Amino acid sequence: MATDGNTTGTVYAGRPLVVSREEWQSARDALMVKEKAHTRAKDALSAERRRLPMVRIDTAYVFDGPEGEVSLLDLFEGRRQLIVQHFMFHPGWENGCPSCTHGVDNIGTIASLHGTDTTFALVGRAPLEKLLAYQERRGWDFPWYSSGRSTFNRDFGVTVEEDMEIPGMSVFLRDDDGNVYQTYATGSRGSEPLMPVFGFLDMTPYGRQQDWEDSPAGWPQKPTYG
Repeated sequence: MATDGNTTGTVYAGRPLVVSREEWQSARDALMVKEKAHTRAKDALSAERRRLPMVRIDTAYVFDGPEGEVSLLDLFEGRRQLIVQHFMFHPGWENGCPSCTHGVDNIGTIASLHGTDTTFALVGRAPLEKLLAYQERRGWDFPWYSSGRSTFNRDFGVTVEEDMEIPGMSVFLRDDDGNVYQTYATGSRGSEPLMPVFGFLDMTPYGRQQDWEDSPAGWPQKPTYG
């Protein structure tokens, strides 16, 4: 144990400073001001996202699903909105991407999405039999489709040069005439809202414990993709 050189607290290796309840409350109140500003900024960003223009999808994409061949419109399952997670699964792989797998493991239930006229689906480029076998091993029940017989992955930027797979999300809206439009797309850390476990960890003193985080010396950390 070592002291921090004053009478306000004690420093333990790899742990936050120990202070009085009054000092903690003062620091917590100061942080809450920033948290509220962050919430308002996030709300403003979401409002701007809702005002993005959209682009009509005219390509007749074909997907393989558990019930046979389906269209992009079929992926909506009759609902107004569709969120697609582009799951990294190259046709030559026997297992899905570990990072995508971690993300789907942490999604939890999507039942409340249906109550807001929204469908969530996974789309991967591997043959359907590989996707469904992996789905069974992981114990998932999310809808999953193979895009391997179309240019869907390339057109939406998740299969790039030399057949490299990258993660991403696409959001679609359909109208009453059956037209489909893309309204939003994101990737990398933009997909974090699908992984509530990160929200839990961000509230803890050690955070996500990944090596990119700005944490004090001595905090536990590991390679992000280790």
